[in-house]
Amino acid sequence: MLIRDAGADDLPGLLAIYNEVIAHSTAIYADDPATLADRQAWWAARRAQGYPVLVAVDASGVAGFASFGDFRAAPGYRFSVEHSVHVRADRRRQGLGGQLVSALLPRAAALGKHVMIAGVDASNAASIALHERLGFEQVAHFREVGRKFERWLDLVFLQRFLHDI
Repeated sequence: MLIRDAGADDLPGLLAIYNEVIAHSTAIYADDPATLADRQAWWAARRAQGYPVLVAVDASGVAGFASFGDFRAAPGYRFSVEHSVHVRADRRRQGLGGQLVSALLPRAAALGKHVMIAGVDASNAASIALHERLGFEQVAHFREVGRKFERWLDLVFLQRFLHDI
């Protein structure tokens, strides 16, 4: 498994993972699938900001991806980023998500970021445990702030300081 910066050729594989997550889980609070143009614009915006989009690739193609962006737009938040990580269904629970997040941490630290934040659906115990193994600490639990699949969803925020990277 190779983890590297995503290129334009990786975006169709990344899109397939993203849309599978939208369709079958509450990891992304969206109902409609994204388009390739959506992901191209997202990727271009991340690159323009100097933020990474990483992919994990093997012989079968893109097996997972991770990135981070600004936590909030106000200048006072400029040292905090929020990340996302998604793994193809057939490669989940094999450690790939942890490898991708671990690869993001030094990239954020190198950009002078102080905190990385994860927003995780509260019912996603596997993702919460993964983040806790990587040194993230749960700092907030928002009740019924999202809605998908005809039910209310709770959102957990976890954070990790980057000073020890």
